[in-house]
Amino acid sequence: MPELPEVETIRRQLQDHAAGRAIRSATVIDPLLVDPEDPADFERRLAGRHVREFRRTGKYLIAELDQGEGLALHLRMTGQLLWTAAEPDQVAPYARAVLRMDDGSVITFTDPRRFGRAWFLPAGRAERARAWGGRTGVDAMSPAFTGRSLEQALQGRTAAVKGLILDQRIVAGVGNIYADEALFRARVHPRTPGGALSGAEVRQLHRAIRDRLRMGIAVGGASFDRYRDAHGGRGGMQDLFLVHRRRGEPCPRCRTTIEKGVVAQRGTYWCPRCQPEREGDPC
Repeated sequence: MPELPEVETIRRQLQDHAAGRAIRSATVIDPLLVDPEDPADFERRLAGRHVREFRRTGKYLIAELDQGEGLALHLRMTGQLLWTAAEPDQVAPYARAVLRMDDGSVITFTDPRRFGRAWFLPAGRAERARAWGGRTGVDAMSPAFTGRSLEQALQGRTAAVKGLILDQRIVAGVGNIYADEALFRARVHPRTPGGALSGAEVRQLHRAIRDRLRMGIAVGGASFDRYRDAHGGRGGMQDLFLVHRRRGEPCPRCRTTIEKGVVAQRGTYWCPRCQPEREGDPC
């Protein structure tokens, strides 16, 4: 958490409120957020800069600045970006940085576990690509993510398919929640080796990934834990989970009891009837 739908929800809200505005001042409260850059230098580099637009790639949010630079933000597990129309009376709990915009509005980066990060990206396509360093593969909502591209990425792979679609270098934006939901929709057991899927199964999985991500975006993400959108509101995807976090409940398709195990070092939920485990699947 947060995954692609949650970050996309925040991106759209910040695009509405802050794109086209200037950053009047910035305050770095937690130096770890911008490490290894000096916090005072980071603040000076942001002061007076105009935000052209907010973009997203995978789970990363990028504020595109004037002069071609970008400010990359990674929320990791518990990071939040909260927008308020005016300076709050009190600094938000777990605040790590504050951006004050030229219209009086404020964007606060909060993060109880302090895993989130912020850093500058250089101007220029080649320079940006080198700085990005292959952090992500194709975005899961990009037209470039197709059934064929997913099939090529999984071909010959013996690792569990869930672990493969969680690999951000293969498809960017899918996390634990949406992996479970997509695999259920595709009727694929999460331990199935990626290379063992037929072409039809891969295409079905591709459609399921896109479907679950679209649904997540439409309802503002999932808020069963700490995630809140830029307005502090809750998403609705947690009320629409098919299997995730529903251990012991009846499958919505066949009424078999949903099971939970560990796949790719993540808590994983599936229906043993709709997603039968194949002989020889990895543990």
